[in-house]
Amino acid sequence: MDAGLDRLLAGVKRRVRMVFKSRDEFDLTSGEIGRPLFYLSVPIVVTNLLHTAYNLVDTIWLGQYSETALAAIGMAFPLVFFLISLGLGISIAGSILVAQNVGAGDEDQAEFAASQTVSFAFVASVLVGGVGYFFVTDLLGLIGGPAAVVAGAAGYLRIVSAGMFFMLGFFVFMSLMRGYGDTITPMLVMFVTVFVNMLLDPFLIFGWWVFPELGIRGAAYATIFSRALATVIGMAVMFRGNRGVKIHLREMWPDPAYLRKILRVGVPASIENTGNSIAVVLMLLIVTPFGETVIAAYTVGVRMFSVIFLPAIAVGRGVETMAGQNIGAEKKDRAGAATNFAARAMFGVLAGVGVLTWLGAGNVVAVFSNDPEVVEIGRLFLRYVAPTFGFTGIVHAYKGGFRGAGKTLTAAAISITMLGVVRLPVAWVASDALGYEGIWLAFAVSNVAGAVLGFAWYMRGTWRDVDLTDGPGVTPGPGPDPDADPEPTD
Repeated sequence: MDAGLDRLLAGVKRRVRMVFKSRDEFDLTSGEIGRPLFYLSVPIVVTNLLHTAYNLVDTIWLGQYSETALAAIGMAFPLVFFLISLGLGISIAGSILVAQNVGAGDEDQAEFAASQTVSFAFVASVLVGGVGYFFVTDLLGLIGGPAAVVAGAAGYLRIVSAGMFFMLGFFVFMSLMRGYGDTITPMLVMFVTVFVNMLLDPFLIFGWWVFPELGIRGAAYATIFSRALATVIGMAVMFRGNRGVKIHLREMWPDPAYLRKILRVGVPASIENTGNSIAVVLMLLIVTPFGETVIAAYTVGVRMFSVIFLPAIAVGRGVETMAGQNIGAEKKDRAGAATNFAARAMFGVLAGVGVLTWLGAGNVVAVFSNDPEVVEIGRLFLRYVAPTFGFTGIVHAYKGGFRGAGKTLTAAAISITMLGVVRLPVAWVASDALGYEGIWLAFAVSNVAGAVLGFAWYMRGTWRDVDLTDGPGVTPGPGPDPDADPEPTD
């Protein structure tokens, strides 16, 4: 019997290794493109799925707690995203700079970039957390909504803002490890912390056992505790340096010269993410007048999109790393080829997912709410957007390629145009004529428009002499000398 169990475990290990491979088992800068991109992206899919589980678990439990709590979390999430986005550009810059220096074979410069990223991320988290904590009432006042919903969202946001370092810290850990090419370690750390969050949520929300009933604030406390655990583990991994890029305490004193490099790459990325979050907040201004039921259905729909688009987001991040390392290795044609390959592949995958979602839309929404009206409105939302899922794959693939080359401003322009120039105006006008269905239509139109724009930018010229030629580059030779690097241009 023991021999049979050993054979079973050995078989499981072999199958796991077929899907998840370490950085040492594939080369991003040579050979075929599809296989290494797959091995790089699959752990990111799982990590993002686990990351989304934070929000999904909160949504499911709060949906069972009350409709008001569900609407409140729907109002709070975009503002949390907005606050995190203010500092997220630093982690993205760190990932790009690490990837390019790893591709150039300069491990010392990659470690210096990682160490500086952690330092500046800490400073950013303190500033962003302060803004969120002290100005939460003003931020929510911009949206409005029922008083009970606003009060619940405010309580959630204050707790999250107080723990902003832990919210942002784990993103930094994931980005730096991804830039090195290790996407498995963040996945494993995320698994542990999501499990902790899943255990804590019902106890703190409903007041099970010895815990007080905290409602939506309980979900916030569970999330912060779990993220704190993830951040501590992640920083310990990077200080040890045995699972990827290593950070050093002696290199963490903020270097103003390197800050300029991080800001040059990171500010456009922050603008992209902040612009996205602002667009989501402004969308709430259009949604909230339709009442709690529509807000709840909107919340469910957006949460579902965060799951459905995980493969596209993950492949986009994988392309970011692959393009960055190839740019560092001076293989720009390969960076462009990887990006174009990813765009085609993700269109096909997500188009198929869209068909399945369209067919089962009502059943999907029913998982999150037992209110028949919420289920019907959410079903319509999914049916409007599902046929355009494939186009979101194209958008994320091309944005990942541009970011990997340091052209974060290009990626930002695509996102802001898609959301701010297309989605919001269409939603504003169409909702006046079609009611809340006009909002659902705006999502579909903007998805197609974003894909067309990303592809058009790609087709402006070859990757060699137009789109990915002038990334931030890497520092030749040992030691931190950021001023020697060419700066990114868009």
